[in-house]
Amino acid sequence: MQIRDHLPSEVESLHRFLCIHGWAHRVGTTEWFDRLLAASQRTAVAVVRGEVVGFARGITDGMSNGYLSMVVVAPEYRGCGIGAALVQHIVGKGDGVTWVLRAGREGAPGFFAKLGFSLSTTAMERRRA
Repeated sequence: MQIRDHLPSEVESLHRFLCIHGWAHRVGTTEWFDRLLAASQRTAVAVVRGEVVGFARGITDGMSNGYLSMVVVAPEYRGCGIGAALVQHIVGKGDGVTWVLRAGREGAPGFFAKLGFSLSTTAMERRRA
């Protein structure tokens, strides 16, 4: 398994991967997704035998705050440590950064708790229209 930043040449294949795995509502068109990637400070792609099997992206100032926007692993590769490796690639070793995320998908709270995240009673959100 290889974990690395995304390559500009992968926008279409990453978009396709995310759409296949239930994230079409969050990535829009390929052009929109390309803009999302350009606005993201951190990305992570998991590759096994030349095939993309996972993706994550984060937004951060790198000093104080970070938002883990998405972590997606192909179902057949879940439970193999790929999701944890993607998260580690995004959050790095920056202990000074408080990372937040939305853990609304089934199994997400337990997964992220194993990686050091905890339920917060201080977060609020203003949802997009």
